[in-house]
Amino acid sequence: MNQIIHPTAIIDPKAQIGNNVEIGPFSIIGPKVILQDGVKVSSNVVIDGRTTIGKGCRIFHSAVIGTEPQDLKYAGEDTAVEIGEYTTIREFATINRSSNIEQPTLVGSYCLLMIYTHVAHDCKLGGRVILANSVNLAGHVIIENNATIGGLTPVHQFVHIGCFAFIGGLSRVTQDVAPYTRGASVPYKTVGLNSVGLRRSNFSAETRATLKKLYKIFYNSNLNTAQALEKIKSEIEMIDEVKHFVEFVENSERGIAK
Repeated sequence: MNQIIHPTAIIDPKAQIGNNVEIGPFSIIGPKVILQDGVKVSSNVVIDGRTTIGKGCRIFHSAVIGTEPQDLKYAGEDTAVEIGEYTTIREFATINRSSNIEQPTLVGSYCLLMIYTHVAHDCKLGGRVILANSVNLAGHVIIENNATIGGLTPVHQFVHIGCFAFIGGLSRVTQDVAPYTRGASVPYKTVGLNSVGLRRSNFSAETRATLKKLYKIFYNSNLNTAQALEKIKSEIEMIDEVKHFVEFVENSERGIAK
């Protein structure tokens, strides 16, 4: 098994602990926790509830995962948290389990949750999401793959943040943030494409040029949302990224931050 477990750690006998797992001093692992192979848990960590931690994850000092949701509607249901593979959760981060028995709080693979981040009940984070220090997500927030949120930024409940979006630090996000865009400030303002992120993620020059045309129509043409979408559909090649942008906007419930 090659487990390295400090003698002061408290691990319920019913917890499922994989191969090559390390658990540091004074950490507490509850009875319904699953730690898959290669998970490394530092000191003073609490992992409780029906929580599954994917293989290769690293959890740093004093993080708290799987405790009850901060939701007055919660009535003690056996809800859950699921965390993908090779995600890093830094010091004092907190992840609450869901308030809905049918769907866990989800954090994807290869994510980075920095110090003092908070992921509330029923959030769904895709893969390779980065939350910088002290980002706070309210309940039911959805963040798609490869999005980044700068430090000290709160995100309103039910907000949807699109893939490859980049949100600058010290912002306040109360509306949906469209995929492939970047912005910041209070109130939040979209200021351009996330060109650096798209280039670093190997989006082709042709795709980036198409998204630039889309951006100009949607954000800079003085058209309302419905008019802008119609113009995009009629004038721009409907590559996958354009289709996703259009569907994201059409399905937005909180409105798109402009």
